[in-house]
This record gives sequence, structure tokens and C-alpha cells, in this order.
Amino acid sequence: MWLDKIKPAEIRHCPLILERISKVREMRLASSKEATRKFADYPMRFMEIRQPETDYLLIPRVSSENRKYIPIGYISKDVISTDANMILPNATLYHFGVLTSNVHMAWMRAVCGRLKSDYRYSNTIVYNNFPWCSPTDEQKAKIEKTAQGILDARALYPDCSLADLYDELTMPPELRKAHQENDKAVMEAYGFRIKDEQTGKFRWLTESETVARLMHMYQELTK
Repeated sequence: MWLDKIKPAEIRHCPLILERISKVREMRLASSKEATRKFADYPMRFMEIRQPETDYLLIPRVSSENRKYIPIGYISKDVISTDANMILPNATLYHFGVLTSNVHMAWMRAVCGRLKSDYRYSNTIVYNNFPWCSPTDEQKAKIEKTAQGILDARALYPDCSLADLYDELTMPPELRKAHQENDKAVMEAYGFRIKDEQTGKFRWLTESETVARLMHMYQELTK
């Protein structure tokens, strides 16, 4: 139960909650760990609270391998996240744009763990090791614009869940186009556009080429 900052009067007027808190206090007092016994003074609270006090970006730990993009998004601070998710407080539209791009998704697919065959996102392996680009002000503004475009496209379907929107068979054309525009903006910021030796025309890097470039950036950052 989430009882952070709850008024004592509210607890006292709910016998079931009062009973649960009492049992938590008894359990903590009986613990062999000193730190646990100290928290017997705060039986209505979790020993660790990581819920941000601002709106945050939520990234699910596990997502279907059939999705091109992990469905991440902004969540109200009033929604309590469980340990089934990663949370990123104070995330800007720029952060959202890069993290939801095909560049980050390519990195994720290459380095993430798996639950059976589904993607298992982690902060230590996927997020912390991800090489971020160094965009110009113009490039950053463009990513912010395309990131907002993704949110706007989602908003056209308020009765649909992210699972509905990010199914490869049912993804709305407006959302797919918004992601494609965002992908291009992020690829441009990374400089992931090359001249094809055979055709002489410029093209975006493939996913395998993108991963190779990111791995090179990672090696340079860790020297």
C-alpha cells in the first residue's frame, strides 16, 4: 500500500490498514538487522522510496520482441511505478526523442538481456552504456519537435493502450510516420548518414551499421 504522506486520521479510521501497519511494525522490530528495526518507527512507509516528485519517463523492463519500438512515455508523478519499470525523472523531449528512436532501439536490441526471447531493458547495461550524441542547437530543437510529434500522434487515439499502438500490425499510420521523422532527426544528430559507394546517393545507416558506429563511440568514451 502506498501510504507516503498519509494523514494519521485516515489510517486510524481504516481498521484494515491500521492492522497491516501494525504487522509491519512487529515484523521490523523482530528483524535481526538493525536498519530494519530502525524503520519500525515508520511502519506506513517502504524502507526505500524511489518514486519521483515530478512527472517522469517510464521505460518497461520487459517488452515484446515483436515491437520495433519499446513503448515508453511520460507518466504523472501521481502514478506509482513498480519495479517492473525503469523511471527517468526530469526527462526532456530531447531525452524522450533519442530514447524512443531507432538508434537507441538498435543499441537496446544488441546489448539487452532477454526474458525468454523478449527484450529485457536495464539501466546498467542498456541505458548507462548508451553513447549519446552531441547535437547542435538546431538538431536538438528538431528532435524535440519530432518527439512531440510522437506524443501528438498517440493523443489521436486516447482509447488505445500503448500495447495497441505499438503492435506492428495495428500501429496507426500517423504514429509510424511520427516515429520515422524522429528517427531521421536523431540519425542526423549522430551523423549516421553516408554516401553509398555504388549509387553515389546519400542513405541512412542500416541497424547493423548503426550498432557498429555506436560500439565505436562506446570504445572511444571508455578509453
